[in-house]
Amino acid sequence: MKELMELMNLEAVSGDENTVRSYLLKKITPHCKDVKVDKSGNLIVHKKGKGPSVMLVAHMDEIGLIIKSIEKEGTIHVAFLGDIDPITCIGQEVEIAINKKKKIKGVVSTIKINAGEDMEALPKEEDIIVDTGLTKAELKKKGVDIGSFLEFNRKSTFLGSENIIAGKAVDDRVGCFMLLESIRRTKKSPADIYYVFTVQEELGMYGAKTSVYNINPEWAVILDTTEAKDFTEETNLLGAGPVLTIMDSDQLTDSRLNKHIETIAKKKKIPLQKEVNEINTTDALFISLAKGGIPAAVLNLPVRNLHTAVSIVHTKDITDLCSLLESLLKNPARIK
Repeated sequence: MKELMELMNLEAVSGDENTVRSYLLKKITPHCKDVKVDKSGNLIVHKKGKGPSVMLVAHMDEIGLIIKSIEKEGTIHVAFLGDIDPITCIGQEVEIAINKKKKIKGVVSTIKINAGEDMEALPKEEDIIVDTGLTKAELKKKGVDIGSFLEFNRKSTFLGSENIIAGKAVDDRVGCFMLLESIRRTKKSPADIYYVFTVQEELGMYGAKTSVYNINPEWAVILDTTEAKDFTEETNLLGAGPVLTIMDSDQLTDSRLNKHIETIAKKKKIPLQKEVNEINTTDALFISLAKGGIPAAVLNLPVRNLHTAVSIVHTKDITDLCSLLESLLKNPARIK
């Protein structure tokens, strides 16, 4: 899992995915030469086959912050890149990348907390500030301005044992890792496979909208993450296998494709959980609406502390989903 942890440590908030894209390109090109980056920044890898054309998707970006204003004394006001609960940001360390080698560190707070006062209510997005210890003039001199990106400064680590990984950007570097694994493992497949690493999923799934224009898949599978609920419910349990999403807040996934995935999982004895999620959605939404309709399924990994600076994932769920994906590509669905 060293490679996954390397991916998690890379900086790539929505709209600034170049670092992850460059890393993936170096890893992919020895195994596949048909690789391109489209105008939106999506990375598209094509492994030719004579069977059904399929699209496998994961997003490169992560949640983060962007500077919207800087006060004279240096107080930075931010906007959120992605769905973030403001309370989870308080006290977190962030970094502003000036270039590949130079970064400026800051601490997330509020005006009241900075002044040692009690918060009378839960903080809102507009309450969040970042303190770098520098004035506006000093920040500008170093290249920090409105529109600069800020990323949570958390390095990946094992938690309790080498079965549990904690860190930032589990969503969705774990999906990128699994696609990368599939590219390496899949020497021959009946399917004509497009591996797509999308941009700006956390902002509005914009990469998914544009990536499909030059692809005409028979079906698509999106690899993403979902909230683990093993502390509160008997569903989405860590270590109990990947999660097949039947419905999310904006769509019903394709029942024919779901049934095919369930059949393969049962045959290969790969544990598979199922969920109906009324809160979130994924890149599958806009892919399923493209080109007159593309059947799409979503395979998620259960993750604790999702959309925070430190998320938690189980390595067994990752290996199980890699095995399921490998079996799916050996026996691709035919949907007409």
